[in-house]
Amino acid sequence: MTHTPEDLGAVLTRIAEALERLAPARAEPADFTAADAFIWQADLRRLEPVPRVSKVDMELLRGIDRTRDLLVDNTLRFARGLPANNALLWGARGMGKSSLVKASHASVNEETAKEGKLPLKLVEIHREDIETLPALMALMRGSPFRFVVFCDDLSFDADDTSYKSLKAVLEGGIEGRPDNVIFYATSNRRHILAREMVENERSTAINPGEAVEEKVSLSDRFGLWLGFHKCSQDDYLAMVEGYVAHFNIPVDAETLRREALEWSTTRGARSGRTAWQYVQDVAGRLGVPLAG
Repeated sequence: MTHTPEDLGAVLTRIAEALERLAPARAEPADFTAADAFIWQADLRRLEPVPRVSKVDMELLRGIDRTRDLLVDNTLRFARGLPANNALLWGARGMGKSSLVKASHASVNEETAKEGKLPLKLVEIHREDIETLPALMALMRGSPFRFVVFCDDLSFDADDTSYKSLKAVLEGGIEGRPDNVIFYATSNRRHILAREMVENERSTAINPGEAVEEKVSLSDRFGLWLGFHKCSQDDYLAMVEGYVAHFNIPVDAETLRREALEWSTTRGARSGRTAWQYVQDVAGRLGVPLAG
């Protein structure tokens, strides 16, 4: 059976169309003036503007004063075009890691606006999209704006090799991280990797030391490590009292203390998140809105 040039052309066209469908979508040019915060839509290869960031006022973040000052200072230096470090916020759940990143971004933009500088942009990338970081970086490279790329709850499990993409982007690779981009991540794990993942590498590798070093070295790409630890009872109560004062919730001090401690006991934890959940409950019972 012979094929005409037209037949071959049709076959090649179908092959080309099939390959086009399989290829990743090309990243759409971003309008960085649309907002000060964006979410990276990896499947569509585009940045979605976030008109209003869900955040907590800086003054409501209690018990983390030193950590707060370090992150704000690092972010402010970066926004001013000065040397700054990638930051890893690690530690106890519910202690305000992601809230601090968003509050720092807002605080720094308030400060740099007084200096007549372009606003700092906050770009959130989801953990499962880390492998698309190179495409995201390409969108931001060369922009007059400066960017904090933020990944919340970053961690890697045993069969996950996408951490290598993150390592390459943060410091390695031919292009490396653009000068106008810094990377912030939160994690419940100090070295981002699961303990059993590291221990398994140590026990099964031909050279255990090198295998562990390869994985743990990811956290070394973060020059600024900020630890968040379980709060004391006094810190927890200070968080509750801060929220109550900020939102003008009419509850007496004795009732507040008793209920707040009972609330934390029933949940088996004291944290900023637990404090906020109690405040939402008491505000709801007393008919006090928490907007603004």
